[in-house]
Amino acid sequence: MGIVLKQSFVNTAILFLGFVIGGVNVLFLYTHFLQENYFGLITFLLSTANIILPLLVFGMQHTVIKYYSSYKTKIEKDSFLITTLLIPLIVIIPFGLVGTYFYETISNWLSVENPFIKKYTGLIFIIAIFMGYFEVFYSWTKVQFNSIFGNFIKEIFARVCVSLLLVAVYIGWLTNEQFIYAVVVVYGIRTLIMKIYALYIYKPKLIFKFPSNIKKIINFSLYIIVAGSAAGILLEIDKFMIPQMEQIAQVAYYSVGIYIASVIAIPTRAMQQITSPITAKYMNEHNLVEVEKLYKKTSINLLVIGGLFFLLINLNITDLYQIIDKPQFTKGIWIVLIISIAKLMELALGIGNAILVNSKYYKIFFYLSLAMAISVIILNKWLINAIGINGAALATLIVVIVYSIYKIVYIKSKLRIQPFSLETIKLLLIIFGMFALFYFWNFSFNPLINIALKSLIVVVLYLILVKKTNISKDINDLISRYLFVK
Repeated sequence: MGIVLKQSFVNTAILFLGFVIGGVNVLFLYTHFLQENYFGLITFLLSTANIILPLLVFGMQHTVIKYYSSYKTKIEKDSFLITTLLIPLIVIIPFGLVGTYFYETISNWLSVENPFIKKYTGLIFIIAIFMGYFEVFYSWTKVQFNSIFGNFIKEIFARVCVSLLLVAVYIGWLTNEQFIYAVVVVYGIRTLIMKIYALYIYKPKLIFKFPSNIKKIINFSLYIIVAGSAAGILLEIDKFMIPQMEQIAQVAYYSVGIYIASVIAIPTRAMQQITSPITAKYMNEHNLVEVEKLYKKTSINLLVIGGLFFLLINLNITDLYQIIDKPQFTKGIWIVLIISIAKLMELALGIGNAILVNSKYYKIFFYLSLAMAISVIILNKWLINAIGINGAALATLIVVIVYSIYKIVYIKSKLRIQPFSLETIKLLLIIFGMFALFYFWNFSFNPLINIALKSLIVVVLYLILVKKTNISKDINDLISRYLFVK
């Protein structure tokens, strides 16, 4: 776990800093400097781009992770990497031509409830291309076990740029409309930087020859395109569907709640940067012993860190919304708790998704992802109509719990490995016991002071309990080394 823990620790720090910057953007700058319609619009554009991203790059970001370690010579590796840049063009070019021809039809369909959207529909395609090629180049660095710089550019660079753009809107240098186009430019620059760095880390020779296993690559990619799109649907479809049934400002309220809850996913996103290529390597070597070790360690370690974030967020949520000082945004307060529970379930899965994708059973990941996407669309349609934006969050929670349990059971049945232990039960008792204990305990000072006091008490008690119950050796080592808790 040396390289995993080291890079995961740095990536967690980067992601946390990125979330802090993003939190300032979402909770304060967006809510106070940008009109709510434009806040909802940029969220809609980015979310829709994320949904079509896997299709446009033909799933190559996942294909790089799965197959790179299987090649032995530099010529084979170079041929493979160049192929991952060329294949997406087979989709992007005709997709762009068709989109241009049917632009009026597509834009009218997307803007039925909110005509405001129509003018900006074409930006979805451009953003998706930028995002897609960024992920491909980022995967190039991941397979070299170098994930930190890409993570920095992805999580911090774009958010700092958005902060500056929002300030520019506030002081009158940019209009709300110009801000939207400026954000698209930022995503283009981000992709260019990632390309330059990827070529610096490893520069393949221009070999215009398909790898010998091109049929296997295409077959895998076809499945992963749908699986990736389905995963994107699960994450982003709510922000896409809400404007089809509600006013676009509701997306802004929903996004704030989602963003706050997403802090819990920081450990997962950080650890995945390095565990995905390592899992692929072990699976290619048929080393299930190491896979199982990684499976169990990632599950418990992610739950420990995510559990602390869960407590800090949900025990301070009322004070946090008071700091935001925008009463209309409190519509998303229950969304935070609902999505937080879903995120904890995802943490418990550990590297389960990476195991499925990189195993011979990868096709089941396609079917499960497709089923999840269909389920969340049906549930969103029903629950958003029934209870508004809270329904979108509830739909996500139901789908995540049901399908995560199925994935765990499936991996257990096929590979005879599972992520849980007695420590998992002890940890869940600590998390939910502390939640019950502190949820109704509130201070009556300034919201900032309230958050600081409650957070200090929760962090100290949580770390002591985790340490004393010996839930994770890795976490205990970190606590002893950096916090000097014996």
